[in-house]
Amino acid sequence: MQGLFGKYRVLLAPMAGVSDIALRTLCREQGADMTFTEMVSAKGLSYANEKTRHLLDLAPGEDRVAVQLFGHEPATMASQAAWIEGTMGDSLAYLDVNMGCPVRKIAGKGDGCALMRDPELAADVIDAIVKLVKHPVTCKFRRGWTLGEETAPEFAKRMEQAGAAAVAVHGRFGEQMYRGDAEWGVIGRVKEAVGIPVVGNGDIRSGEDCIRMAEQTGCDAVMIARAAEGNPWIFAEAKAALDGAAYEAPSLAERLAVARRHAELLTQREGRNIVRMRKHAAWYVTGLPGAAKARGMFNECTSLEEFNHVFDLLEERSGGR
Repeated sequence: MQGLFGKYRVLLAPMAGVSDIALRTLCREQGADMTFTEMVSAKGLSYANEKTRHLLDLAPGEDRVAVQLFGHEPATMASQAAWIEGTMGDSLAYLDVNMGCPVRKIAGKGDGCALMRDPELAADVIDAIVKLVKHPVTCKFRRGWTLGEETAPEFAKRMEQAGAAAVAVHGRFGEQMYRGDAEWGVIGRVKEAVGIPVVGNGDIRSGEDCIRMAEQTGCDAVMIARAAEGNPWIFAEAKAALDGAAYEAPSLAERLAVARRHAELLTQREGRNIVRMRKHAAWYVTGLPGAAKARGMFNECTSLEEFNHVFDLLEERSGGR
């Protein structure tokens, strides 16, 4: 696994409702070394829920992807991990267990970051999956659940003992949700506590942030989440920084061209996925002249043509620059 993260240095984080086929395609093109599916419910898979299984679809040309499962029942998690492995075969890079999502509808059911409150159950989940699959099993968690009570280093040790091949650490507590700043020091403390690779996550907004996190924590790879929203170029910037190469930010025309392509990719997915473009479009135009008015217009868009019309207006207002 150390070799795996020697190759995959910059990762797109799993994000519910965000890291779908369209975003993964664009981020891979900009240099993301590994991408994750949206987090997948093991319980949903066990019910043969087609909406849940649809999250495992690959984009054209996407040869490998990591899958993140959430749940808290060891047997269900293991059986569904084995089903994923058997279904995806070589296109599966590794299986990750979500132990970091703090939102109520996930943690309130004992899933996600709630597992940090029960390290033994969390370890049982890892152990059960490891015993049934051949692919590496990893997990992603936070600094701790309770605000001010850092448990990540000891928690990481327990996951390593259970068979985790690597861990990813987000520098906020569960009770923080997404407020405040991520504390990167905990990533370094986890790195010192375990012998498996550690991925750093939280508040990476630039290529320079990637360099600082790697230098400050000694992490084996960095994971980018919200900074990729409307900005797949963050991966090109990160790779340039890590390689000591120059980076040139995209022009307005380039930003809008990729936004248009993102919308088109969403139309190719099953169902009414074009409405997902409303939030993505708002992210793409952040900081542009007329962005506030455009966001209001995006919220009324229901077709590719309507989104492109708003992009046209923005481009005309800027003079195409």
